[in-house]
Amino acid sequence: MRVIIIGAGEVGYQIARFLSYEQIDCVVIDKDRNKIKRISEEIDVAVIEGEGGSSASLREAEADKADILLAVTDKDETNMIACLLAKAMFKIPRKIARIRNPEYFFNESLLKNLDIDPAINPELEIAKAISRILEAPFATDIEDFEGGIIKVIGFKIPENSPIIGKSLKSFNAEINKKFLIGLILRDEKTIIPTGDDVVKNGDIIYIPVRAGEIQDIISILGIVRTPAKRIMILGGGKVGFNVASYMESKADIKIVEKNLDRCKYLSKNLKRSLILNADGTEQKVLIEENIGDMDAFVAVSNNDELNIMVSLLAKKLGAKKNIALVNKTEYIFLAHSLGLQAVLSPRLLTASTILRYVRKGDILSLTSIAEGRAEILEGRIGRTSPLINKTLDKAQTKASIIGAIIRGNDVIIPSGSDRFFENDKLIIFTLRESIKSVEKILM
Repeated sequence: MRVIIIGAGEVGYQIARFLSYEQIDCVVIDKDRNKIKRISEEIDVAVIEGEGGSSASLREAEADKADILLAVTDKDETNMIACLLAKAMFKIPRKIARIRNPEYFFNESLLKNLDIDPAINPELEIAKAISRILEAPFATDIEDFEGGIIKVIGFKIPENSPIIGKSLKSFNAEINKKFLIGLILRDEKTIIPTGDDVVKNGDIIYIPVRAGEIQDIISILGIVRTPAKRIMILGGGKVGFNVASYMESKADIKIVEKNLDRCKYLSKNLKRSLILNADGTEQKVLIEENIGDMDAFVAVSNNDELNIMVSLLAKKLGAKKNIALVNKTEYIFLAHSLGLQAVLSPRLLTASTILRYVRKGDILSLTSIAEGRAEILEGRIGRTSPLINKTLDKAQTKASIIGAIIRGNDVIIPSGSDRFFENDKLIIFTLRESIKSVEKILM
């Protein structure tokens, strides 16, 4: 497989890093010399300093030999021109583009003519991710698989959880129910657990759960699931608007936005949300608007530092759940260490979404988690796979764990005696460096 990436910003960087780990032939094009230098020094991929929407740059990248073009610059027009050239001049089979302008993104005829499949809108993707968390506020992350019939939920273990201090093996024996932890985040460590691993206070765990069993599983862990019904949003930009659009039929929404013109736009285009023209960074404003009564505070301004600081203030003033938008990936761990429950990066999420479509073998989708240190894969067992007729206890490796089996309409949370068959779909948790070995066992 040969992939051309147009754009060496954070999204392009993260995608290139993944493809490098996968040893996929990759070329990155960008006109910014500093961005190109960063990638060439840190990632083992080819780079070209040039305009992404230029036929000369694409020709230098040998676009006629490419299988996929990923256009992820911060300019929609550049991305669309690159896709048009990829279609008309170089016959690249698949074109994927980051498109932020809603007028372009929702223009199906335009995207079809450009042969963009799919277009990815970062603001919509991050708004969907925030909305999933708001519907299950105990979570730090929720990913849907197979149309939502199975979910992977990441959340911080509460201090009073009965699982703390116990090995996974002994806890499973106590509850007499199939329960599996696919991943543990502990400080900056990423752990693929075994039955002997012990859960500690402060751990963030990722578990696969059937959609209808979420309440049962989290109750066992000492968690009460209460959807957020009172939500305050700091920032009425595209993300804030989209979150309110998704959630205003399910909750009471307050948006705090200091730009008067933007407030007028929000008032005109939202049906039930309350729009406040005020500076949401001021403690006085938060107190006057009853921040202590809020089930969730969502900071989605275009300032990372402000989002982190105001979320901490909202937490101190009594907001039950805090979600902060952070573009700089180096701030994510810092924000978690300061006590914020959910920290989301549009750039990482966009890169992860795009990577779902860059597949090898029988990998159906891929979701990056833990700031890119681990992946959740959905893959299908091929006819020559060494997994066929093996039991789970014979198939696990140190660097990966099979979290669920999807067989037709059935979802199985596997135990050691469960067997695998051809065409089974698997949800697999794996460390980043082990993706290739996972691919091999599926084929």
